[in-house]
Amino acid sequence: MLDISVVIPLYNEAESLPELHQWIVRVMNENHYTYEVIFIDDGSTDSSWQVICNISMKDSNVRAIKFRRNYGKSPALFCGFRAAEGNVVITMDADLQDSPNEIPELYRMIVEEGYHLVSGYKQKRYDPISKTLPTKLFNATARRVSGIRNLHDFNCGLKAYHHDVVKNIEVYGEMHRYIPYLAKNAGFDKIGEKVVLHQARKYGKSKFGLNRFVNGYLDLITLWFLSKFGKKPMHVFGFLGSITFIIGFIATIIIGADKLIAIIGGHPQRLITDTPYFYIALTMMIIGTQLFVAGFLGDLISRNADSRNDYQIDKTIHVEA
Repeated sequence: MLDISVVIPLYNEAESLPELHQWIVRVMNENHYTYEVIFIDDGSTDSSWQVICNISMKDSNVRAIKFRRNYGKSPALFCGFRAAEGNVVITMDADLQDSPNEIPELYRMIVEEGYHLVSGYKQKRYDPISKTLPTKLFNATARRVSGIRNLHDFNCGLKAYHHDVVKNIEVYGEMHRYIPYLAKNAGFDKIGEKVVLHQARKYGKSKFGLNRFVNGYLDLITLWFLSKFGKKPMHVFGFLGSITFIIGFIATIIIGADKLIAIIGGHPQRLITDTPYFYIALTMMIIGTQLFVAGFLGDLISRNADSRNDYQIDKTIHVEA
């Protein structure tokens, strides 16, 4: 097995690729690592693929994957992880903002200190405040929801993984922001952090807009729900539905009893349908029923899913009779 696989997703980074490749090769040779570099071209519209082809003809350690169109960073990482053969997998962005000089220490923390995953922390950033302030708020929320309190920069592209981690997590949609959370949910809970150098972008411009923060929060909610109730949706929908239905049912009984008491006492009383409380109670009963049915259907889907018994098994002992 190779020492290191470097996985680099990219989109329109033709200018930076030769310099990045030379930098990685220099670091690998200085430390005598066996390695591979895997470029994943995420449907670039510039000459990135041609540059990668030229590099691969000169360096047999370079492998590459090209998408027919732009799918996003998560699909690129998924394919890179699937192809990686190194004992330690390093991910970094292709824009030269991540320094390959960090690779030896990241590798050491995985191999010698036994971390499953080490995430970079760009403590000093060269980004505008319009990017750094939302990033701080985003990371604070991610720490709170995920329970991984020691990470300050979930979205840093520079990370190191043990081989077993990348082979046992599924990165999809835009979940690349939450790979530490995915790893934790898969049972790889020894997660560390290293302060890394953040360099100003040398070529081109950022491919990410402010909409990523909105999408990021939505993805975080999805991941939290799946990690808590993905295999038991009835526990949340059934509970909420039952509570809502019961409150609505009790309210309906109280409204009916109030009307009955007024009739028996000979007091004038308007029709039940003239009070808004009747419709509120009826709506709660309907919503409660819908939530309960949603939980029931979710449980049926979960029980018939191929992954219903997909558990992360670390080790087994087999004793011959």
